[in-house]
Amino acid sequence: MPDKKEKPNKKGKPKLTKAQKKQQLKEEKRQREEEEARLQAEREEQERLERERKQEEIERLELKDQERREDELNELRHLLEENHAAVTKWKRDAEETAEWDRYMRCDGVPDPREQREINTFISLWTDDPDVNITQVLKQCNIALQLVEGLEGLLEEVTDSQKAERYQKHLVNLQELIQAKLDQSTDESLQNASKNVDDETGNMQTVVKDDNITLCLWANLKMTPRFKGFNFEGVGLGFELPKQLAVSSIAVRMCHTRYDHLSMLARITHPAIHTPSRRSLVASKEDLESEDTTVHEETKENESVVGEDDAQQRRVDNEVQSIKGSEGQKSATSLRSRRSSSRSRRSSSRSRRSSSRSRRSSSQPSEGRRSQILTQIEVVSAENDLIGSQLTKSACNKVIDLMQYTPLGGVFYCGMFHLPPQAQCVNGWEFRQILDTGLEVFPYPAETSNLDNNEPLTCPPVGVSVTLPDCVIFLETPQVARWDAEGTQWKTDGITDVSFEEAEAKISFKMESFQPFVLLQETYANLPFQSWELRPLGQDSALFTINGALINLSITIKDNQCMLQSEQERGPSHLLGKWMSGPALQRAMMNAGINIFVNEHSDRYVSICDKDPLTEHAAYEQMALFASACAFSWSKWNAKSGTRDLIMQVCEHYDATPIPEDSWTLYLLGPQRSKKLELTEKCEGFSPDHYPGSEFHSTLVHILQDDMSPDAVARTRKSHHLFVDTVHRLLRATRPLVYSI
Repeated sequence: MPDKKEKPNKKGKPKLTKAQKKQQLKEEKRQREEEEARLQAEREEQERLERERKQEEIERLELKDQERREDELNELRHLLEENHAAVTKWKRDAEETAEWDRYMRCDGVPDPREQREINTFISLWTDDPDVNITQVLKQCNIALQLVEGLEGLLEEVTDSQKAERYQKHLVNLQELIQAKLDQSTDESLQNASKNVDDETGNMQTVVKDDNITLCLWANLKMTPRFKGFNFEGVGLGFELPKQLAVSSIAVRMCHTRYDHLSMLARITHPAIHTPSRRSLVASKEDLESEDTTVHEETKENESVVGEDDAQQRRVDNEVQSIKGSEGQKSATSLRSRRSSSRSRRSSSRSRRSSSRSRRSSSQPSEGRRSQILTQIEVVSAENDLIGSQLTKSACNKVIDLMQYTPLGGVFYCGMFHLPPQAQCVNGWEFRQILDTGLEVFPYPAETSNLDNNEPLTCPPVGVSVTLPDCVIFLETPQVARWDAEGTQWKTDGITDVSFEEAEAKISFKMESFQPFVLLQETYANLPFQSWELRPLGQDSALFTINGALINLSITIKDNQCMLQSEQERGPSHLLGKWMSGPALQRAMMNAGINIFVNEHSDRYVSICDKDPLTEHAAYEQMALFASACAFSWSKWNAKSGTRDLIMQVCEHYDATPIPEDSWTLYLLGPQRSKKLELTEKCEGFSPDHYPGSEFHSTLVHILQDDMSPDAVARTRKSHHLFVDTVHRLLRATRPLVYSI
């Protein structure tokens, strides 16, 4: 049978069979795959060439950076040391001037450094028979100035014997102040019947000055209908159960703006200093590094590693010294010294590299590994100890004074036996004289006055306090009472706490009248949401922090600082007032506006963990350029690892707003700094440098590449006090670590 002829299609071409169509599709697919493979190979080749080009470019930039590294570090070190020398001289002159001014004042305040003067003051005031409350308050103010001076010396002293002596003087002065207040209270209560209020039939009085508010109430009428009393104008009040309303008692409510009890608690229960999470992580990193290199080391190499470790330990010790002191040595100079020592050993290492490869050890360095393991075990044990102590404290309701801060001073509430009052008979005044002094009224009583000595029901007493105007509570305040036996603050025994936010008034009940404080979480406003440091002109800058709860800014001019806040209710004695950086820091912390950190803060705040040496070097260099450059928070800082810091920087001169497109991202690492191609709007992180930019060993030199000559000149004209003030503020807040 003859083959069928293919029928032509409408275009005149023969129609394909199914087999032919399948073969055609297969051929087309093969061609597409070959084309895609060819294109993929071309892309891969281009990517490989691009990687090689980038690697060659990086190696060229690194080599260029290495050649000028020593000169750049020396130049930066010279700038830092020049500023430090000028600041040191200024401080020395200021201390001499202050000492001379104190000497010329002759105001009766003893020199806190002179033990003889302190002993003389304590002895004379102890023997002084004057118990008039007005005169006692004047003497208390002198004693408080002396206490403040001793506290300052105690913070700076390094000699243990001096520290012990200062602490002894502090305790003696605090006890003497309280004893004098008790004597004046006893004197006032003895004459309570001469000062009866016509409306209430009882005696109530208020005496106050800048540091102490003393409120006294004497129960002369003893009516069972009495509920409580509010001292008008000072925001203090109390409530009594019926059995106390008919008792011969007196109530004293004394508000002191100072807080000696918390100081006593810290002295009695010193904080346990343990390695932070950072040191533990470092130990683990050392262990991991040891695991990866252990098979490549020989005994000869171990000696070199040991030398490096010893050098690293010396640098770490100096870094800790920097963090605790006023920066007597710059982090840059330490890095330079570390780099130079490495370069001196590089030649000997290269000579040994061939022998290391030929004689690589197959056994791990057990000695070093066991040392690191031991260190981790010790840290773990210490952390377990802290955990058990914190658990025990939580069960006992003991306040951790690192986690919580008492604000607004101490409220001393006490209840006393009312002394016998004078009786007038035929023009004669008779008074029973007791030598017991101010006698505490025991409450709650253990047994009743009945013959069977049955337990007596003792309802709690009530207290109400209007929050002091000198502090800000970012959250509802907590209440803690003083445990005199344990010398610590506790929250047990405090019930029925209510807070009226509109009136800024807190009320509660407790088992008996005791000293109490209002507490706030120390780091309630941390971590920061963002921050910015921008110039306002030559030797002037604005440091803005957006905290977890409130936003604030600090204007810096020369060596003076001024706080500004958007908070409606705030301490008027702080806002808009110029003061030194350390004075502002103390005042802000006392007012409840805490943006400052210490060596314990990372236990209570989530941090962006960074290398401390690199971080400190960043603050040094930011301060040097604060008159001509603006610095800001970057979201990529949290994603760049522990070794590298990332921030936004741009050239800026005045108080005008900074355009959003002016910012550039820079990376500061342990060895070099670079400008990044990355922006805040990018979806993913990339450490690639900006095309056409170079590497530098310092942040200031990489910034200078893009700065105008006028801007660079501004940085060289920065006053040493302005640079020091900015540096102190950055170190105290550590925004590169405590921002999320």
